[in-house]
Order: sequence, then structure tokens, then C-alpha cells
Amino acid sequence: MTRKVADIIEGLGTGIHISGQWRDAKSSATFDVENPATGEVIATLADGGEADALEAIDVAAATQAEWAATPSRERSEILRRAYELMVSRADEIALLMTTEMGKPLAEAKGEVNYGAEFFRWFAEEAVRISGDARKSPDGKTRFIVTKEPVGPCILITPWNFPLAMITRKLGPAIAAGCTMVYKPANLTPLTSLYMVDLLREAGLPDGVLSMVCTTSPGSVVEPWIDSGKARKLSFTGSTPVGKLLLEQCARGVLRTSMELGGNAPFIVCEDANLDVAVDAAMAAKMRNMGEACTAANRILVHRDVIEEFSRKVTERMSGLKVGDGAQDGTDVGPLVEGKAVDKVEKLVGDAIERGAQVLCGGERPSGAGYFYPPTVLSGVSPESELMSTEVFGPVAALIPFDSDSEAIELANGTEFGLVSYVMTESVDRGFTISEKLEAGMVGFNTGLVSNPAAPFGGIKQSGLGREGGLTGIEEFVESKYVAIPVR
Repeated sequence: MTRKVADIIEGLGTGIHISGQWRDAKSSATFDVENPATGEVIATLADGGEADALEAIDVAAATQAEWAATPSRERSEILRRAYELMVSRADEIALLMTTEMGKPLAEAKGEVNYGAEFFRWFAEEAVRISGDARKSPDGKTRFIVTKEPVGPCILITPWNFPLAMITRKLGPAIAAGCTMVYKPANLTPLTSLYMVDLLREAGLPDGVLSMVCTTSPGSVVEPWIDSGKARKLSFTGSTPVGKLLLEQCARGVLRTSMELGGNAPFIVCEDANLDVAVDAAMAAKMRNMGEACTAANRILVHRDVIEEFSRKVTERMSGLKVGDGAQDGTDVGPLVEGKAVDKVEKLVGDAIERGAQVLCGGERPSGAGYFYPPTVLSGVSPESELMSTEVFGPVAALIPFDSDSEAIELANGTEFGLVSYVMTESVDRGFTISEKLEAGMVGFNTGLVSNPAAPFGGIKQSGLGREGGLTGIEEFVESKYVAIPVR
């Protein structure tokens, strides 16, 4: 670990932030954070529990009325200042993120800029929260509809995008006037600590945002849900955990936003521009080492072009440099932990046992760090585990198809529906396939769909609600209707 990143980490908070103060856990428990490229412990943080959680939600509830009354322009300016601070410190934040999560520095800096855009977008939306005023159809009543903050919000983020996953929740919550309690992933909490201090520097008042790091999510999140003080939960993570949280939220009828798992199909039609398709496939598959819910899990290629496509993709994948994300020239960093490598190794082994051929990669390297090489598999059996499981690693599985209807059937043959991709030179064909794909988002001749100005989210068991875009702030407001008789 370089001196520069050591200095950044030394300046971070303890892991629990309540009422504008960093402090230790009430139990005095701690946990370690590792650099996945080396296995080195880089920080030790407070490991919060129920007592810390209850104090945090009490503060959020007590602060809600005052924060909701803050003028929208004031909230907008806080977000704008936060955006500017993030952009000016992109290199520093990226280095911290790479150290705790592993992604190459260029990708980390891209995430900083992407995440910052949520603050800029919702700074603009904060002053545009609209209502309605009109007469009833019978002319006897005036309708006045206002939008008010939903109230204290529980925010929960995963480890794979430590910055972007929280800015797209914090942005609309701050813009709408909601207080927040926040639990980041214990594998990658350091970027979140940095962001809390950055928001304070941008002018976010004490008590509006509290954070509790923990290795026992249930001991923190369930007390928040059952406190009777939270009114909204926004979660990004796995579908099984999302289902459990939905059950818990039902007890108090909390509003929920759920961005859950994915099993994205990537369809390459025979008329596709293969160079465009390969570029898109690399973006959709290898962003974040494949550790993304939007990652292309099943690459469906028309039989007429699968040989050429396989050759081109294999050349690209085998040419990627694997190493510490902080080192110059690294294309593929480590996976986040040893369990992640174990999972990928198991899925690849199962596919090989069922007849898949390895075109490149496929063997776990020895040595320090949690690495797995970029891997291309062809002839993958539909019964392979990786066809129904999020790989969350740098493995491209190629499956042939013979017709659009077959491709659509294969693509939709999953409980997930977050994102799909289609590659074709025919606009009509692309729209037709897009309309039939069961997904909340479709990439048409592109492997990147995420944009702060667009609604991000899925259908089926990939989640509920949307983040970003014009609908993003609606997740954090309630409509109030006032009826006034016409006299």
C-alpha cells in the first residue's frame, strides 16, 4: 500500500457516524478491511450492532421535520457542492476505491465521475419537484396535490460499486428532503466513509445522514425496519436478501426500492456488426471484472457468426492484463474476496464437466490476491449452473442459436429481468426483439446502459422501482391531496 493511500485511509472516520460525529461501536467490536489484490489488512473499523442502529434511527427521526422544511434550493446547492468536490478529488477517491475493491484505477475514476453525476442530476431535480392544481370534473372541488418527503430512509448498498450505488440513493433522498440511515457493505466501506465527510463538507447538516458499518447486517437493518420510525428502504443487492427485506418491510408497510440480481442475456444476430458487438460484449461482460448485476452472463450468438465472434472475443479476452488495479496497465483486477473466486471456479468447472470448451483462461492462478483470469467458454450446456446463476466474474459463456424466436426464448428463460442486450444492424429488428425481451433495460448495439438521467431498474425478480432519471425522485416522495370545495 502506497503512502498516499495510507494517508487517505488514516484520515477516514471510524465506521459509525451519528449526529455529525464519528465514534466506536457501543460493543467496542471491530472488523478488518482487506485489499483484495494482496490480502493485506488496510483498515480496522467499528463493527456496529443493534444499539448503534437504534441511536442512528432515533436521530434520523428527530431531524426529519427540520430537514424537510429546508428550502429545496438549499438542498440543491448541497448536492451541487458535493458534485464539484467529487470531481475535483476524483483521483484520490478512485485510488481509495481501487485499494479496497480491486477494480483498475481507470474504471474506478469512471465510477467516481458516473457517481458524481447523480448528485448533479438530483441537484437539478430538487427544485423541480412538482404537484398539481385543478378542479374536479364536476366543478365542485379544487384538487391541490403536493409532493412531500417520504420520511426517514434506510439505505443499503453492495460492495461492487462502492460509490455509484450510494450516490444514486443519497442524491434523490437529499433532494426530496429525507433523512437517512445507511449501511454499506463491510467488504468495501472505506469509500462510503469518505463520502460521508465529503457531504458534511458540502454543507449537509448533522443528523441528516447517519452510517453504521457492520459485519452483522441483520443486527442493524432489522432494528431499523422494526423501529416504527423508518418509512422507506432502498436496497441494492442479491435477490434472496431482497426477498427477506421485503418480508420484514411488510411488517411496518415501508415503501421499498429493490435493485436485485441479474442474469443478462447478450444477443448477437447474424446481421450484427461484429466489431461493434465485440466491443459491446467486452463492456457488458468485463466492466468491474464481471462483478456487476448488469454483466452479460449468457452470450447468445447466431450460429452463422458464432465462430468468428468467438475468435474475436477470445483474442480480446486473452489480451487483457490481470493484476493489482492500482498498477499502470492493469485491465482486470482481483475479485473482491476468496469466496468470489471459489464460486467462479466452481461454475466454470461445472460447465466444463457438462461439455463446455475453454477457449482461454479457465484456471485459477496461484499466489497472493483473489484473481481469476478472463475466460471464454463455448458449447455451454443449458443445464450448466452458470446459465441460471450470476457468475459475478470474468467468464464469457457462448451459446449458439438459430432464430430470433429461439434467442428470445433463451433470453427470457430466467427469473431475472434487469437488463438485456441485442446486437443487430436492423433498427426494426432491434426494436422488435427489445419489445419482446423481459427486462427493465435493453442495450441496443451498446454494452453500457447505466446513465443518471435514465431510469435504472428491473422487472421480475430483479427488483422494484427505479433509480435515476425523471422517476428516481418519485421513489422518495409521497403525494398529498387536499380537497377544497368551490363556493
